[in-house]
Amino acid sequence: MGLLTGKTALIFGVANENSIAWGISKAFAREGATLGFSYAIDKLERRVRPLAESVGSTFVERCDLGKDDEIATVIDKARDHYGEIDLLVHSVAFANREDLDGPYFNVSRAGFMTAMDISVYSFTALARAALPIMRPNGAMLTMTYLGSVRAVTHYNVMGVAKAALEASVRYLAMDMGADEKHIRVNAISAGPIRTLAVAGIAGSRQLISEFAKASLLHRNITIDDVGNAAAYLCSDLAAGVTGEIHYVDAGYNVAGFPSNEPAGG
Repeated sequence: MGLLTGKTALIFGVANENSIAWGISKAFAREGATLGFSYAIDKLERRVRPLAESVGSTFVERCDLGKDDEIATVIDKARDHYGEIDLLVHSVAFANREDLDGPYFNVSRAGFMTAMDISVYSFTALARAALPIMRPNGAMLTMTYLGSVRAVTHYNVMGVAKAALEASVRYLAMDMGADEKHIRVNAISAGPIRTLAVAGIAGSRQLISEFAKASLLHRNITIDDVGNAAAYLCSDLAAGVTGEIHYVDAGYNVAGFPSNEPAGG
């Protein structure tokens, strides 16, 4: 018996085998969950479908989370396919590349709204749409980053969006917990990982290199680290955990001035 045996998860955000959402998917499959997938744009299907098939998934559907009608359609399809689900994973974020370069104050109104819509509101819209097909005591999970609470060079409007996403987690947790189904809502704040999304951020290679030096464990984070934490947060072991921002960053978020000295040095 795995931690998630008998549970069904709907996962949004797998783009390829390096995606954080794929790390979560692998952990969920290992722990016995039945998985369904949704990809954002047509050109991702050729990457996502083989991955889904590798974990025995028979549900792979396109959904643009910026469109309420497409969210409604994919949830209806999930209802027809599964009846009900237990877990919802949202690993989706987007900002225009030009809004991640230069000073934050140069972000356009349109660019700001795009980042907030896809990176923040989509989780709220998805949670609302999925609630009717969620089984009691289920869990919802989204992904955030330390740039929500600290100013990170080249993260800019995405940091503002992640701050709003974390606030959304708390309000959703309050509302979902008060609902008769008592759904839990949490977020994982992962350290930088070389994903398709991170590759679009200037200086990401240096950021990942410096992260390993400054984190308390003196190493980088993997998608498997995130997946294992997600499996815990979405399992019954975390039945009393909701509204939390759970850091999976090798202790980077609590570090002061980094030191490369060995213990006792």
